[in-house]
Amino acid sequence: MTTPPETLSFRRASQEDVPTLVALYDGAARWMQGTGINQWQPGEKDAAHFKLRIAEGEVWLALTEDGRAAGAYELWWRDEPAWGVRPPEAGYVHRLMTDRTLAPAGTGRALLAHAEQRIAAAGRPLSRLDFKASSPGLRAYYERAGYAVAGEQPFKEGGGGSNYAVVLMEKRLG
Repeated sequence: MTTPPETLSFRRASQEDVPTLVALYDGAARWMQGTGINQWQPGEKDAAHFKLRIAEGEVWLALTEDGRAAGAYELWWRDEPAWGVRPPEAGYVHRLMTDRTLAPAGTGRALLAHAEQRIAAAGRPLSRLDFKASSPGLRAYYERAGYAVAGEQPFKEGGGGSNYAVVLMEKRLG
């Protein structure tokens, strides 16, 4: 039996966690591909990506009672490529990922709730995220978590954003 999500603990990732983050990403990418979600590719986010994200922002791990990483996410305080220049009213959740072999059911929602708490604690009323527009399963998942579509960012070749069109979703906090 797996640990219920309520018993997960959270801590900020450090540079020592980079191999774990790469493995979580690659595992989540393989799971997505296996379920028909063609958004992430194994090997696409390497150690350099996570080192930079840790140095420039917030990366959080969800840990089981025995200290193993069940999941992680990145929290950004700006996301101009997807959302444009905006006032400091939101936090942006990226790379929400779980270890499907270890994480108990509900870990993804627990990670999302933790991100929302961090955003609210920073005094920002909105949580935002984006995903590939051709992923109806992800849209349904986030809608069940209380997110609503705020728009779509089409693919713009050479535009510095995603290399595919994304759905923009947000949730009002508190």
